[in-house]
Amino acid sequence: MAGETAARPLRADAERSVRLILEAAERLLSKDPGASMEQIAAEAGVSRTTIHRRFAHRQALIDALALSAARQLAQAVADGRPTTAPPLVALHRITANVLEVKGAWTFALSLPATPGTEAAALHESMTEHCLTVLSRAREAHLIAPTSDLPWLQRVYYALLGETLHGNPNDPVTDPDALAARVVETFLHGAGGRG
Repeated sequence: MAGETAARPLRADAERSVRLILEAAERLLSKDPGASMEQIAAEAGVSRTTIHRRFAHRQALIDALALSAARQLAQAVADGRPTTAPPLVALHRITANVLEVKGAWTFALSLPATPGTEAAALHESMTEHCLTVLSRAREAHLIAPTSDLPWLQRVYYALLGETLHGNPNDPVTDPDALAARVVETFLHGAGGRG
């Protein structure tokens, strides 16, 4: 079929080597963003020819890394059931899921998504899901009815970022406990209830 660009599914061993390469790339690039393809191959435990067979050049590897991380993040958001779970439950689940994925893919998810790519579309979809959950939370009176949702979205993202990168000595590491803290702070701030 001429003109089709759909990739053939990879064999199980090829999928495994791609997964190993992407995981190694994340580990190495998060420490040294200038790491070479050869260093990534060594970190993954594969040969130079294997990494070059799977990825024509370094940018292809980076693009695949960004897409893989975006897919995992989008799945984490979807697993929180943003349109069907009660808003507080959805907010907690999504927060815990996102913290887990973002914690594992800090380098890949720090890359800006190239406009027009699948990764960019996934990020746009996640933004919409976030606004949906916030809108549903407003309807459920969890947040003020006059709340500016785009502003609250930025505040929520800032709390996620601070949770992931703020205090490296934070004793709390469990995604559910971190999510509870983020959601509590997001919904109630530093003020007492009363």
